[in-house]
Amino acid sequence: MAKRVGFATRLGAIAAAVGSAVGLGNIWRFPFEAGQNGGGAFILVYIICILVMGIPVILSEFIIGRSTHSNMKSALKQLSPGKKYYLFTYICILGSFIVIGFYSVVCGWILEYLYQAAQGNLSGHTPQEYNDMFSALVDSPWRCVGWTLLFLVFNFLVMSRGIEKGIERVASVMMPLLFLILLVFCINSLLLPGASRGLKFLFSPDFSQLTLRGVLDAFGQAFLSLSIGISCLVTYSSYFKDDTSLAKDATTVAVLDTLVAILSGVMIFPAVFSFGVEPTAGPRLIFEVLPGIFQQMTGGYLWALLFFLLVFFASLTSTISLSEIPITFMIEEHKMSRPRAIAWTALFTVVLAVLASLSFNVLEDVKLFCMNIFDLMDYSASIIFMLLGGLFTAVYVGWILDRKVVHDQLTNGGRLKGAMEPYLIFCLRYVAPVSIFFIFLYLTGII
Repeated sequence: MAKRVGFATRLGAIAAAVGSAVGLGNIWRFPFEAGQNGGGAFILVYIICILVMGIPVILSEFIIGRSTHSNMKSALKQLSPGKKYYLFTYICILGSFIVIGFYSVVCGWILEYLYQAAQGNLSGHTPQEYNDMFSALVDSPWRCVGWTLLFLVFNFLVMSRGIEKGIERVASVMMPLLFLILLVFCINSLLLPGASRGLKFLFSPDFSQLTLRGVLDAFGQAFLSLSIGISCLVTYSSYFKDDTSLAKDATTVAVLDTLVAILSGVMIFPAVFSFGVEPTAGPRLIFEVLPGIFQQMTGGYLWALLFFLLVFFASLTSTISLSEIPITFMIEEHKMSRPRAIAWTALFTVVLAVLASLSFNVLEDVKLFCMNIFDLMDYSASIIFMLLGGLFTAVYVGWILDRKVVHDQLTNGGRLKGAMEPYLIFCLRYVAPVSIFFIFLYLTGII
């Protein structure tokens, strides 16, 4: 039997895991949520959420993956022989396909805007013209589908290179570049006139604006931002070396993911306030508001190009991690070659992505539960698959998994201290399940 491949370096493993977590939610959703929910008060609650829920659930996925060096199904079979917990794997795989399906559509829009920025076509327009540009894109089935498919070509080209030469190499290049571009943007934003108003909007704690809804928003943002719940990190950690400190790596992933989110706020809000633009939620902030800001900056062409390159990096590293879930499953459970597993994964993904692309134009009248196909995929992935998956992972490691496995993984077989173990078990048994349950009730509109 061929030796199972793995990440060649710790830096590459961390870069891949951070790339899995960092995505569009860090760049546009976090700053808006913080601004609308008390600024610094929201950020404080968000950090608490990362500590009591984010890091423990990341660590639980790491424990499952690294302890068996297997895909999710094989791992659960080995850890709980004779039990049916492995059936959860199929929920993870379905969830990963649905996330890539709708997410790649937004990534296609990013590619279109990256192309337009490179051509110099994002300058010299009124706010209404930026609105019309984006509407024309989503209304065109050919453009939507074409850019989406092109993005998926990039995604699966990386996957075809394997773990070390594909995923690790790309993440090791893209993640440092992402941080570098972010820092350049932050410095530029801080030098703009009136930048202090943007920083005050983002960081000044205003607890009067932090309602119960804001607290639940912080928990939800922390959970969804880290991309936990559908076994991305189980899959990646199965390639970790046995001498890796899981506690250190889980903390590093959470800290860097949070840093990207906060830096994104520093990048966006000083510029927004400096040029007198009202921030808006959702992807339209990227496609309608920010291009208008870039054209008012000195060197606007370069800023627009760098920004869409930044979000392209963040998007690609996220979809790569999602794609590896079914690919690893097919290789190990169905004995497929990597090229064949990639082909099947690409086929399923393309079908879902095309349907999501067409939900804004050709299939706009197709509604399920009062939502178009894109919105339904977004809702089901974020609310159902990721949250319930995170709940399962927390309960499984906290209550079901043999504590000896947890101890061995945290201490690397007794070579490390494992001081986090009592804290981890407490959070996984009580804090994370209760938090996820209330987030689920809130996001589904029950409370």
